[in-house]
Amino acid sequence: MNSIERIDCYTKLESEAPPTSSHDQSSSSWPTRGEIVCKDVWMRYSPSSPYVLEGFSLTVTGGEKVGICGRTGAGKSSLLNALFRIVELERGSILIDGVDIARLGLHTLRSRVSIVPQDPVLFTGSVRYNLDPFRVRSDKRIRAALETVNMRRAVTSLDDEVQEGGSNLSVGERQLLCMGRALLEDNKILVLDEATAAIDMFNDEIIQRAIREQCRGRTILTIAHRLNTILDYDKVCVLGQGQVLEYDSPQTLAANASSHFASMLRAHQEEA
Repeated sequence: MNSIERIDCYTKLESEAPPTSSHDQSSSSWPTRGEIVCKDVWMRYSPSSPYVLEGFSLTVTGGEKVGICGRTGAGKSSLLNALFRIVELERGSILIDGVDIARLGLHTLRSRVSIVPQDPVLFTGSVRYNLDPFRVRSDKRIRAALETVNMRRAVTSLDDEVQEGGSNLSVGERQLLCMGRALLEDNKILVLDEATAAIDMFNDEIIQRAIREQCRGRTILTIAHRLNTILDYDKVCVLGQGQVLEYDSPQTLAANASSHFASMLRAHQEEA
């Protein structure tokens, strides 16, 4: 009966938006600047649930590195769900290079924004398939990406097998492969969803170095687990109850003893 109830539930789910739209950008280089503007965004997960983003407004200049932080339930993951249209907005808009993402096809939108998730996603197949599933990159570029994320020693050949879920690799190695895949995509916007939360400090430093060296000129949004990883970012956005509490450079916020960021930083250093 559980199976029947689930099938019945799935048949009543609303379908996602279509993969393509007449408003899709014809240029394969879009977005060119990577500017993200959130205007008075209101979002909730169901009509009966409370809002998780309440009048959220934020402007990220193209090429900026912005750290997103806040307490549990502040709305960090909800912001990413809104950006990738996992959940549609109830009010407001999100613009990328001046284009309202609500008018784009889902495939167009999601293929132009790279993400390294908190839980690394790998597929059964070769290393090459996991890094370049559509076979559009040369072997030379794939090997260079592996070199960047320090995986050349762990991967002897691009035909090395990756077992289901990457079970034959450590958590750190899985995350580094996901980072290599994101670097290969060459998208102007890169999102890191607490990508280093489950890995050690050594691999964390590898990822941070790859971001600094290989992602110049890209817009980077990082949901921060370790606050020290965003101290060299251009700006930090502190969220609380679905709203922007603070938005400034990490140096400015850390110097203000009464700021939310300074308080979180002190608590983080005490825990360390």
